[in-house]
Amino acid sequence: MAGRAAPAPGALLCALLCAAAAAAGGGPGDNPAPGAFGHVYRGAVNVSSERVYAFAYRSEPGQVRLKNGERLLPPRFGAATFSTFSLCSLFPQVDAVRVYVNSSSENLQYPVLFVVRQQKGVLSWQVPLIFRGLYQRTYNYQEVSRTLCPSEPTPETRPSDQIIFVDVASMAPFNIAYELLVTRLKNFQLETNKAFNFTASPSQPQYFLYKFPQDVDSVIINVVSDAAYPCSVVSVQDIVCPVYDLDHNVEFNGVYQSMTKQAAITVQRKDFPGEQFFVVFVIKPEDYACGGSVPSSIHGNVNRTWNLQRTKNLQVTIVPSIKKSVYVQAMFFSFLSFLSFYLGSVVVAFVHYIRVQRKSSAGRLSPEHGSGMMTSSHPISASTPEGSSYGAIDESSPGRQLSSPERRAPPGSDTDSSVEEESDFDTMPEIESDKNIIRTKVFLYLSDLSRKDRRIVSKKYKIYFWNIITIAVFYALPVIQLVITYQTVVNVTGNQDICYYNFLCAHPLGVLSAFNNILSNVGHMMLGFLFLLIVLRRDILHRRAMEMKDIYTLDYGIPKHFGLFYAMGIALMMEGVLSACYHVCPNYSNFQFDTSFMYMIAGLCMLKLYQTRHPDINASAYSAYASFAVVISLAVLGVVFGKNDMWFWVIFSLIHVLASLALSTQIYYMGRFKIDMGIFRRAVMVLYTDCIQQCSRPMYMDRMVLLIVGNLVNWSFAIFGLVYRPRDFASYILGIFICNLLLYLAFYIIMKLRSSEKLLPIPMFCIVATAVVWAAALYFFFQTLSSWEETPAESREKNRPCILLGFFDDHDVWHFLSAAALFFSFLVLLTLDDDLDTVRRDKIPVF
Repeated sequence: MAGRAAPAPGALLCALLCAAAAAAGGGPGDNPAPGAFGHVYRGAVNVSSERVYAFAYRSEPGQVRLKNGERLLPPRFGAATFSTFSLCSLFPQVDAVRVYVNSSSENLQYPVLFVVRQQKGVLSWQVPLIFRGLYQRTYNYQEVSRTLCPSEPTPETRPSDQIIFVDVASMAPFNIAYELLVTRLKNFQLETNKAFNFTASPSQPQYFLYKFPQDVDSVIINVVSDAAYPCSVVSVQDIVCPVYDLDHNVEFNGVYQSMTKQAAITVQRKDFPGEQFFVVFVIKPEDYACGGSVPSSIHGNVNRTWNLQRTKNLQVTIVPSIKKSVYVQAMFFSFLSFLSFYLGSVVVAFVHYIRVQRKSSAGRLSPEHGSGMMTSSHPISASTPEGSSYGAIDESSPGRQLSSPERRAPPGSDTDSSVEEESDFDTMPEIESDKNIIRTKVFLYLSDLSRKDRRIVSKKYKIYFWNIITIAVFYALPVIQLVITYQTVVNVTGNQDICYYNFLCAHPLGVLSAFNNILSNVGHMMLGFLFLLIVLRRDILHRRAMEMKDIYTLDYGIPKHFGLFYAMGIALMMEGVLSACYHVCPNYSNFQFDTSFMYMIAGLCMLKLYQTRHPDINASAYSAYASFAVVISLAVLGVVFGKNDMWFWVIFSLIHVLASLALSTQIYYMGRFKIDMGIFRRAVMVLYTDCIQQCSRPMYMDRMVLLIVGNLVNWSFAIFGLVYRPRDFASYILGIFICNLLLYLAFYIIMKLRSSEKLLPIPMFCIVATAVVWAAALYFFFQTLSSWEETPAESREKNRPCILLGFFDDHDVWHFLSAAALFFSFLVLLTLDDDLDTVRRDKIPVF
């Protein structure tokens, strides 16, 4: 007729299909039933009766329209949705279709089967839909809804006609009723910076499309929910059909995270050639993957099938991530911040040089004017040979006389051992120089414990430096290889539950998922190297003074041995390297990488403090590093067995207490208490003489007070570990080391002030700076952003946005501040006794 409009091409195609099927004849399964969007279809199927529906529509490129606030489900269905269809209709501008099906039958032997045939794929499911949980528990859902995968993008810009067939069938010998609803999705494409709310369940997964804007190279997908459970999974998948949107296959493709209340995934444009991707949301049938428990009503009922209602309200927001310029700013900030320490060190060194030059021009002060503790009755011959005079006082001294150089053993005869073989006959000079006589005196001075040849002792302490380099290389290389493997596994599998990042502030670079956590460790390496330069400068100045036979260098002040300082600098640098390795993929298994050199740093600092006033009797490098090896071995065993095994904690606590007692004995008796088969007999004698006979007044009161407090602290740690069995065993051991170090440092400073010694401005500044920076660092350390003691989903609840430059989070600030705090702590140990440089060693007390 003249006034009638021509039919649309899609409608003609649909009509032709229906006519062809009708002309072919056959049962109901051979005749596609026409339908309409938004209409509920009810029917029944059995073994001899099935339904086939055809749906044709026109796909308009770029015509997916969004209306904020529009519901995904029709009001008549509320939160429940249905799935299956058999329609023949036309809706231009629709690229995504969602199918809702409901069947009241609970007969698992004869489910209703739905098969959707699209142009390039087939999607099928059954109702009731069965999910399997832990220990073969099964859960069935009678309401199912699925989103059909949109047509893959083609280079064509003209509209295209799409045809979909849906078969509804069952092998049941009786009729099984079903309900069907098909709707078009008007909110299928997510927009940037706009929150979108929706509901999902195990049988009703959701996924949406996102296309990168022209000026955005990276985005962060933020997903939040008010309820922690049911456990869910967020996945990012490429535009490929079929979309994996069920619990058993969501991990087959793309990147995914488990989720309770919060999830965040960073997506880069370069990873998706089509510059678009699907965001998939799946609800798990059980909560064990997120740390939840199985409902008490189904405990022990493995063979039953449960019909649980598990729906979750979610909100997704996609926001642009940082631009490349922020990466550049963050790197400049990191390096310039720590380069300022280099500048400050140069300024201090220059000021010191000017002061030394002024003193040189004015004539250096004599020893008598250098300290109020000195008198003119202690002359020292500057012409005494370097090797034999080190730490000795000339026999002309009216005070405490030490053995003369002629009576002393030659330099090469002294050994590192604190126990020497005794001759059959002792003359008086030999008795005077015997270690057992000197080291058991009630009042010891530094000259008593600095009698060994300087060159031998220096070589002994240099072993610390060379050994730690060897240890660092052999320890770091396997660690680097392992964390690279971890990162590769994450990138290949897409499983972001392997690593415990702060996903709200994890900025990728190259293959690294969280470059900011690695960059923030540059401070440890830069400040460790700066400390090595400072120690090297002091070492060079000291060597020059020794070559010039400087009287102050030979017989005044604390003996200068720099091997332990060099080892501390290397340890600080390696802490940065291994902390960066740990943060490549932080998790429970590799946390000991981050703490191993922390143990060494704390141990080396304690050894350095002890060496200061006990240079001849400090532990050798071999025994010290062997002890560290034992500690690290215990840390590894704690990671494996420390969670629930009581026997491990009993053994560890016993070792801890016995080690504390043995070390205390060695310290109290200055290394003169032999640890061998006769230790028990000697221990009884010591208890009788030192405790029973003179319990009110120990022979070495200061040492006794320190050791009593130290043992109380260590026994408290042992009891705490035995009772509470903390899961983070590595941090538990680190706490033991740090508490012992702080206790010893406090004791050292108190005894120093009690001995009328001074704190010069530089060490005083370093002490104050150390306290302030450590306080600030610990504040950020306790801002927990993730925790591998919990499940990955629970850990993500603690994630927070960046706080510095939009690039660094709280833990990165902890890295910055802790590096500075360790640097200042090392400077405290380096400069603490500078006030004694003009004090004779026979006037410096040992404590």
